Amino acid sequence: MFSNAVKLFSINGFDIKVDPSWLIIASLITWSLSQQYFPEVWPDASTTTYWTMGLVGMIGFFASLLLHELGHSAVARNLGVPIKSITLFIFGGMAELGTEPTSARDEFWIALAGPVTSLALALGFWTLAQAAWLTASSAAFVEVASYLALINLVLALFNMMPAFPMDGGRVLRAYLWHRNGDVLAATQIAARSGTFFAYVLMGLGVLALFQGLYVTGMWQLMIGGFVLIAARSSYTSKLAQTVFEHKTVGALMARDPVTVGPDMTLSAFVNQIMLRHGVSFVPVLENNILLGHMDQSVLAGIDREHWANTRVGDVFVGLEEDTMVAPDMPVLELLDVISKTGHRKFMVVADHQLRGVITLADLTLFLGRTEMAHNNR
Repeated sequence: MFSNAVKLFSINGFDIKVDPSWLIIASLITWSLSQQYFPEVWPDASTTTYWTMGLVGMIGFFASLLLHELGHSAVARNLGVPIKSITLFIFGGMAELGTEPTSARDEFWIALAGPVTSLALALGFWTLAQAAWLTASSAAFVEVASYLALINLVLALFNMMPAFPMDGGRVLRAYLWHRNGDVLAATQIAARSGTFFAYVLMGLGVLALFQGLYVTGMWQLMIGGFVLIAARSSYTSKLAQTVFEHKTVGALMARDPVTVGPDMTLSAFVNQIMLRHGVSFVPVLENNILLGHMDQSVLAGIDREHWANTRVGDVFVGLEEDTMVAPDMPVLELLDVISKTGHRKFMVVADHQLRGVITLADLTLFLGRTEMAHNNR
C-alpha cells in the first residue's frame, strides 16, 4: 500500500516508516497550530514561540499516533499475529498486519489496544498539564501538553466509531464474528457501517464547504473518501481470502483455451481469434508444443498496415517465468504474484504442457459470483 514509504528506524523489532504524504499533513498541522490554535488559546506570545509550540505539538501528535499503532502492534505480536511495519501517512498511522487475526477474541484485543493507548496518553498529558500549571511552569508547556491531551482524547473517540476498518469497526466485527461465527458476514456488516460513516463524513464536508469552512470541508471529504475506499477494499480482501483460501489455479483456470499457431498472420489472428472469441491473451502452440503467447501489447507495437504480412511466429512473446504458473499453485499465492508483478494473465503449465489459462478477470468474475451467492443465502 505504501510503496514509497521510507524506513526511519525500528522499535523493538517494529519497522517505523514514513510515507511522503506525511510531509503534507505535518506541515499543515504545524501551520494550523502556530497560526490559529495556540494564538487563540494563549494570546500575545511571540511569533517564534508560536512556531516552536506548533512544531513541538506536531511532533507530539505524531508521536502519539505512533504509540497508538505500537499499542496495536504489541498486542498483535503477543497474540501471535505478525506485524510487517508501522507507517505514518497523510491520514495518520497504520500498522500493517502480516496476517489477519484467526479469532474474534484476538481481533477484539488488537483493535481495542490502540484507543486504550490513546486514552492513557490523554490522561498522561492532562496530568502533566495540570502539574505544570500548579507549579507555575511555562505557559507554553502547559498549552502544548493540554493540546496533546485533547488530541489524544479525540483520536481515541474518533477511532472507536463503529466504522470498519477503524478500530471501532474492528471491535464491531469481532463482536459479530464471535456471535455468529461467520467472519465474512461480520466483515460485510462492519464494512457497511464504515461505508455509511464515510458518506456521513463526506456530507458534513460538503456542508462545511457551503458554509465557507474550506479547509475543514476538504479535510472531511478526504478522510471520508479514504474510509470509504478502505472499507470496501477491506471487505473485498477478506472475501478473496475466504473464497480462495483452499482453491488452486487448476480448479479455476479456463481449460482448453483458444490457441494460435506461429504461421497465422496478425490480420487473421485479430479477426479469427481475438475478435471472434473475445480474447486478448492467447498461447502460441506448434504441434502441441508451447512456444509463448500473444497479447494486445504485441499488436500495439506493430503498424496495422504490416499485419497482413507479419506472422505470429515473427513477433510472439517467448516463454517467460512471469507468465507461467503451475496448476497446483494456491490462488492466494497467484494474487500475491499479480500484486507484485502487475501481470494479469497467465498460462497454466505442467510437464511442459499447456493445461489452461487463468486471468485476473477470471478470478474477479468468480469472486463476484460467489459474493452474489453469499448475499442471496
